[in-house]
Amino acid sequence: MMYFAGIDIGSMTAETVIINDKKEICASFIVKSGASHKEALEKSFEQALNMAQITREDIKYIVSTGYGRINVDFADKQVTEIACHGKGSHFLFPNTRTVIDIGGQDSKIIKLNKKGKVIDFLMNDKCAAGTGRFLEVMANALEINVEELGEYSMKSQKPAKISCMCGIFAESEVVSKIASGETKEDIVRGLHNSIASRILGMVNRVKKEEEVTMTGGGAKNIGVVHAMQEQLKCQINVPEDPQIVGALGAALFSLEEYYANNE
Repeated sequence: MMYFAGIDIGSMTAETVIINDKKEICASFIVKSGASHKEALEKSFEQALNMAQITREDIKYIVSTGYGRINVDFADKQVTEIACHGKGSHFLFPNTRTVIDIGGQDSKIIKLNKKGKVIDFLMNDKCAAGTGRFLEVMANALEINVEELGEYSMKSQKPAKISCMCGIFAESEVVSKIASGETKEDIVRGLHNSIASRILGMVNRVKKEEEVTMTGGGAKNIGVVHAMQEQLKCQINVPEDPQIVGALGAALFSLEEYYANNE
């Protein structure tokens, strides 16, 4: 059995996925980056190796991707996160044509052809609105755990209208709405609706095609997924663990590169 690894170093987390030569996922591990991307990627890789019960020497090829991919000095190749999210999404859901990736510091819309090749993309990396970091800031303002945002959103009776999507001003608006008596559930739903509306604008610019797949940590939030489905007026594929899709794509590229170089 041969093994291949993909390591995705984002702005907030590092993920490793190890697959075998049958393209089966043997292990995956996510670590919060904190102040050191280097430590996070090393820990993520080592823990994934332990889970797969193999050593570094058993890995035939490694591809790194993501915001900090240059930090993986033991990787054999670097591939963009755009290509890796497209690759991973197409592998999990072969009919995927549009990928919505909500990461820690940016959001991306990726258009694929029927073979899973990227034919267009759009990225919002100038503003934190609609990202994992934005949701963390809003959760802090509401004094709830970011993991609970989805549950709060689904209990909303009358979604609040959030007019500002700038992180700083949106936080002030949230505090103001709490003071005026609006429920946390309605405020969270309003935030999710605003995020969905912003991302919808990006999707429209690349001309959405179904099926749509969501990746990244933001896809773990059922409230965001629900709001996106309402605005897009279609079902959205959500992987079992949407946060490892980029690393999975990198692992699949690892396998392909190894065989291409060793025919």
